[in-house]
Amino acid sequence: KFVEFMFHKVTVVLLLMFGFQNNFHSQSKQDSLRYWKLKSLYGLNGTQSSFVNWNAGGKNNISLIGSISASAYFAKDQLNWSTDLNIALGGILYFDPEQNNPIQKTDDRIDISTSYGVKFSKRYFISFVQGFKTQFVKGYSKPTDLNFVSRFMAPGYFNFALGTDYIKDNNFSIFASPMASKATFVLDDSLSEVGAFGVLPGQKNRLEYGAFFKMKYNKVIMKNVEMKSKLELFSNYTNNPQNIDVNAELIFVFRVNSLFTSSAQWNLIYDDDINIRDANGNVGPRTQFKSVLGIGISYKVENQKK
Repeated sequence: KFVEFMFHKVTVVLLLMFGFQNNFHSQSKQDSLRYWKLKSLYGLNGTQSSFVNWNAGGKNNISLIGSISASAYFAKDQLNWSTDLNIALGGILYFDPEQNNPIQKTDDRIDISTSYGVKFSKRYFISFVQGFKTQFVKGYSKPTDLNFVSRFMAPGYFNFALGTDYIKDNNFSIFASPMASKATFVLDDSLSEVGAFGVLPGQKNRLEYGAFFKMKYNKVIMKNVEMKSKLELFSNYTNNPQNIDVNAELIFVFRVNSLFTSSAQWNLIYDDDINIRDANGNVGPRTQFKSVLGIGISYKVENQKK
């Protein structure tokens, strides 16, 4: 009870403090774009396949994935503020004359994170980190299923953490916090009733306290080849702390020219509170893995401090 009370109080105080400071600095006349590094990438990847008397078989289909990746990095005096936004939505549509196949979702994510820190040593900051993750539309285990297994804010994740941040530049940072909280929301009656995503049956949220680690590393490997990576770890102090939640992402962007790009993305997730049924009918926590390869058009906007 005491730990929960202290976490609530500290979170409220930090939100008020950082909200006030952010508002103050945003209104300061001394602030200008020279303190900011802004970058955004808008992409649309797609594929189309058609078959006529094709002996090996196949179904006519078309797929599209739209994505936005944006970041804002502010540094002035002893203050540092960075925000990252990553959203994507995509699906594949099969054209089958014998049956009306639904659209199958291939990508769906909303991922927003922000960090506000005060420098206490060279490249070291006391930082407050917040994160939010969810999805746009309903998700189904199989295309033929009528009952969905996820939707917007079911689940939704909020992370809050106070800790030490090592920031080399806006492309590399390591954050570690012994004082973190993770809130899971399942704002759908049918999913909360069965206790989906780790909430108790009938409950729509779950709060955990523990330790949090985050590493971000972006690099231009060579001309027209960029890598972006992120690793997040969370350990619940009171419930199987040895079973660490993992969220990892690795993206390569290959730029053909100013308009056309290809990309390769891998995501790995392990959450000890999420039970998944395997092919043999066994239910339990599983390592989730996703890979997406695509080629399409993109538009990049960038404001980099020289």
